[in-house]
Amino acid sequence: MPRPTYPGINNDPSGAMHSTGKMIRDAWVFGILPETEDCSGGTEQRLEGLHAEVANAWEPYGHLPSQLPTELREKHARIFKEALEFAKTKGWSADDALKDDH
Repeated sequence: MPRPTYPGINNDPSGAMHSTGKMIRDAWVFGILPETEDCSGGTEQRLEGLHAEVANAWEPYGHLPSQLPTELREKHARIFKEALEFAKTKGWSADDALKDDH
């Protein structure tokens, strides 16, 4: 039986507003992945490896966008703003997401 794979940010029904989507966007910020790579077909093993790389990239900045150098901070803001806009086109709502947390 084939192992499940990630559909990719562009095909994610929730608009990728979850930890996997955030990790992929963070990989874009740090240049670990090109912004054209949406990780479609990504296996659990591949995504776990990417998670480790992203965590290492964040380490010098305390995992805080406010601690990023200006260029990376601006790139982070742009990528995440675009992600919010995209997720809204998929029907994602911040209010609904907060309700799901409770």
